[in-house]
Amino acid sequence: MTEFEFSIIASGLDPDAEDFADRFFDAGCDDATISFQKGRIIADFAREATSIDAAICSAVENVMKAGAQVDRVEPDPLVSLSDIAMRTGLSRAAITNYASGNRVGNFPPPVARVTSKTSLYDWSAVATWLFQHDHLSREKAMEAEAVGVANEAIRARAPRLQEALRDGLAAYAKRLDGVA
Repeated sequence: MTEFEFSIIASGLDPDAEDFADRFFDAGCDDATISFQKGRIIADFAREATSIDAAICSAVENVMKAGAQVDRVEPDPLVSLSDIAMRTGLSRAAITNYASGNRVGNFPPPVARVTSKTSLYDWSAVATWLFQHDHLSREKAMEAEAVGVANEAIRARAPRLQEALRDGLAAYAKRLDGVA
């Protein structure tokens, strides 16, 4: 078993209700810290599971069992160059050099705030690139993709999150293996 850390952002429950925290604990979220910030329920998990998809699926199921509406899984899929450096342990200067093409080409382009000083990048695309260039483990790249696949399924209200994750990660693993 491996411990996976991620957050589920949810809504739909009154944080002032007497049984607010108990609902989550009773629903199986005993490995999460529950808080309410900026109008959203935040469930920060440190969940042991055999895989990232199993961890996310069981946590989503538990949060829904508590009566909350799951909005998304984090860490946030949009990252700045500073975020990338923090998540990878690489220096901000190294990440800036990669992004500007000074070291290695084909770094993923920004997907938001393209013209600003703090452009945002798709974490899954960056994680894939970093894996391909031996700067990130396969497991970390898989985790980045899992969050993206889970959020797509949640947005689409996919009836079977577990199948969507399993199929999406299987296809991603084949792509990683093809480039490794």
